[in-house]
Amino acid sequence: MASVLRAQDYRRMPWKNAAGWTSEVLRVPDCEDWNWRLSIADIEADAAFSTFPGVDRWLVLLSGNGMRLKFDDGHIRTLLPPHGEARFSGEQPLTGELLEGPSRDFNLMWKRACVTAQTWRRPLVGPMVLFVDRSETWVIYLLAGQAEFNAECGLPRMQQGDTAILQGGDERTRYALEGGGEVLMIRLQQLDASCPQQQIQS
Repeated sequence: MASVLRAQDYRRMPWKNAAGWTSEVLRVPDCEDWNWRLSIADIEADAAFSTFPGVDRWLVLLSGNGMRLKFDDGHIRTLLPPHGEARFSGEQPLTGELLEGPSRDFNLMWKRACVTAQTWRRPLVGPMVLFVDRSETWVIYLLAGQAEFNAECGLPRMQQGDTAILQGGDERTRYALEGGGEVLMIRLQQLDASCPQQQIQS
């Protein structure tokens, strides 16, 4: 029920609107009609964002001098180093304007009718303990540094850019993560049992 996805194994593919490229970390289920999706975008020029009706988004700056999100309704959000972030609905048309050069961005998208998502950015100093319940999945993306789970988890050591997926089983599961650096943390909970689901293979 748990796995570590290596940064070098992410799948590179074009944006939905063909205006850029992304490295897909994971989508669940693994089909076009996903419930939630993780990806990392390399943005080299100003470009319009794809629209995703019924979807909410969380965007985090990973590297670069930043980006300005200009929504068609006049609203502006600016992502500045080191890790500026924004949450917004996928229906909103917007353009990303780069601030002095290319940027690299972490992107979470989730169907609001199927799942809820809670997000955090946290320093990792010493041990961190997580409890994963049934019908939920935790995502740990290592922004910087190194980290390692407790030995009984059977998970490999994490390097910068790797992603851990911790999926709930029949019983509550405890995970202890130790290291130094910084992480993005996501807690996803299933809302609608009729939405397609998939067990994530380790």
